[in-house]
Amino acid sequence: MENVNKEITKRDVDFATWYTDICTKADLIDYSSIKGSMIIRPYGYAIWENIVAVLDQEFKRTKHVNLQMPLFIPESLLNKEKDHVNGFAPEVAWVTEGGNTKLEERLCVRPTSEVLFCDHFKKIIKSYRDLPLLYNQWCTIVRWEKTTRPFLRSREILWQEGHTMHRSESEARAECLQMLKIYEDFQRNYLALPVIVGKKTEKEKFAGAVDTYTIEAMMYDGVALQNGTSHYFGQGFAKAFDITFLDENNHLQTPYQTSWGVTTRMIGAIIMTHGDDRGLVIPPKIAPYKVALISIKNTEEVLAKLTAIETELNQHNISTILDVSNKSAGYKFAEAEVKGYPIRLELGPRDLENDSITLVRRDTLEKINLKIADILTEIPKYLDLIQEYLYNRAMARRDSMLYTANNYQEFKDIALNKPGFIKINWCGDEACELKIKEDTTLKSRCILEEEMVDNVCCVCGKPAKHKIYFGKQY
Repeated sequence: MENVNKEITKRDVDFATWYTDICTKADLIDYSSIKGSMIIRPYGYAIWENIVAVLDQEFKRTKHVNLQMPLFIPESLLNKEKDHVNGFAPEVAWVTEGGNTKLEERLCVRPTSEVLFCDHFKKIIKSYRDLPLLYNQWCTIVRWEKTTRPFLRSREILWQEGHTMHRSESEARAECLQMLKIYEDFQRNYLALPVIVGKKTEKEKFAGAVDTYTIEAMMYDGVALQNGTSHYFGQGFAKAFDITFLDENNHLQTPYQTSWGVTTRMIGAIIMTHGDDRGLVIPPKIAPYKVALISIKNTEEVLAKLTAIETELNQHNISTILDVSNKSAGYKFAEAEVKGYPIRLELGPRDLENDSITLVRRDTLEKINLKIADILTEIPKYLDLIQEYLYNRAMARRDSMLYTANNYQEFKDIALNKPGFIKINWCGDEACELKIKEDTTLKSRCILEEEMVDNVCCVCGKPAKHKIYFGKQY
């Protein structure tokens, strides 16, 4: 087989270079002339479109509606919530001129849209009958990152942000956790990611939030990727923007707010969790093309049969890509592996004589001989098997890098010698959190609220309040 993936750096030799090689060789992105901003190529964007389609359906099922907010935020509006603006100040891009005219007030290119939504909510919320407001936006944001990497950190980010307003704290908190659960189920069931869900510490929570909940995915190299967040804001933003409503008794009340979002970094998570030295590996449920049809030799009969198979699969909602180019068969096989198509079907004149076709699984590279007549019944079975296998393999890899430390020396030994997440008992004091970061560079990932605490803090020895994971992050 001609090795078109020979330029991909070995994953275990240089993980960072391997990752960027996959992004470019699989034709997911290209680098633009704007430093820190990427071009998402059609194949990469097709993955995002599938992500959008599934999540958007879930949002609408739970009664959320889409809208579009402006790209620009006046500086005075951004400054209305002090904690919020301080949290984003280092990453904000500013517009100071319009055409040839200097603006009277600087405009921020939105890094997130809380203040825009609040400014709008103040105008439209009058009565308890207006609540809840369940809004979502698919858009781009700008954050002036110093260090960028395709899909993970970019100066311009494709994302989704939900913003909701509620009559009561209990309703808002239920919304916050409901959307977190939607993210968790999507990442487990569609992206085949065995994520860990928990609550951020006070130090790591979103600027302006009362509580931030997070989806933490572990990549192949043991490094964490924060893959989605859901925030309970309480009444902080509403009070800053003087948002009120009349309740059933005609009394003025302040509503409760949430915000939640995910980005294209989920594509990065797919690459870094499932990819291998041959290229990308895409879980079938999110793959733009589930089956690649490849001719071994371009005879008239082979081309006719592959076209007929493609039509039949498409009629049964199995997406395909047909490669009947004049490239060698080996080249086409390797190219399909780089692109990560879950299944490829290989057909040549000899196969056709035997009424058979070769199925190759991208996850295991196993080759299976099928009767052409059985394709429609067998393909869905193998797609399900591949989806399950990818999840289980990722779970086994993740579990092999989950550790528990009972004292600080043990924690440091693990942190300095083994990749992965370390679970400890923690007193909740930010000083211990900062000490860990200073000594090991590890940051808190998430508090495990449902786990019982039965010991003292791993760092200081005081009574513990939480079980918490620490790890390195992207």
